[in-house]
Amino acid sequence: MSKERTGTGAPRQSEGVRAFKRGLDVLREVNRSGGIRAGDVARALDLPRPTVYRLLETLEELGYIARSASDDRFRVTRRALSLGDGYDPGVVICQAAAPYLAELSKTLVWPVDLSTYENAAMVVQETTHSRSPLSIDRGMIGKRLPMLRTSAGRAYLAACPARERDLIVNHLRRIDEADDRPFLDEARLDRMIAETARRGYAIRSEGEYNPKTASIAVPIVRGGVVFGCISIIWIRSALGIEEAIAQFAAQLQETAAAIPVEV
Repeated sequence: MSKERTGTGAPRQSEGVRAFKRGLDVLREVNRSGGIRAGDVARALDLPRPTVYRLLETLEELGYIARSASDDRFRVTRRALSLGDGYDPGVVICQAAAPYLAELSKTLVWPVDLSTYENAAMVVQETTHSRSPLSIDRGMIGKRLPMLRTSAGRAYLAACPARERDLIVNHLRRIDEADDRPFLDEARLDRMIAETARRGYAIRSEGEYNPKTASIAVPIVRGGVVFGCISIIWIRSALGIEEAIAQFAAQLQETAAAIPVEV
C-alpha cells in the first residue's frame, strides 16, 4: 500500500487509511462493550462525536452493528460473528426482541427486561428501564440476576430441558450462596418448577430479591430451546400480584410467542 509523504520525506497515512482504522476502532469498541451509546464511544476513543456518529452510521448501513430500539445502544450483529471472539449469541435474541419490548413498554408502562442465561445467572441484555417513568432502577444492561430468586431465573428453569435444569441446579448447589439455600430445598424447588410450568409464567412477589419490587417473567421457547426470558418489574406497594397477573401475563406471553427467533 502506498503512503503519502510529508515535506521531510516521512510517510504519512492517507485520509482513507486513517478513516478505515478509526472505523475498526469503533467496531472493536462496540464489540468489546456488548452495547454502547455513540457519546460513550467518542469518549472511549477520544474522537470527535460527529466522526463517531458518521462511522457508526456507516457500520450500521453495512450490517455490522445495529442500534437498539429500546436504549439507543449499538451492538454487533450476526454479520460480525467472524470478526472476533467477543461476539455474544445473546445479541441475536436482543436484536429480534428489542422492537417488541419497545412496543410492549408503550402499553404496560412499567419497565420490561430481556435476559438470557449465562453461567448460573440471567443476564439483562435489553431493557426499557431508561424509558419507563415508573422505573426505580437504571443501568440494568449487563446486570446478573439470580436464578432462584427472580422471575426470569424461575421462568428459565421451568422451561428448559430437565437435563439442563439439573446441571444448573447442581451448579447453584456448588456455589452455595447463602440467599439461595432456602430455595434449593428439593420439595420447594420441585413445587416452584411445577407451578411455573403449569402457569406458563414465573412470579416474584415476596421481596426475595429486591424488597421494593415484584415481577413476572415468561420464557422465549422455540423447539425446546429457551432463548431468553421477558420480565416486567413493578413496585410492590403500587400493585398486588393478582392484579399484575391479570394485567400483564397474557401480553408478555403473546410478545414472547411473536418474537422471530431462528431455531
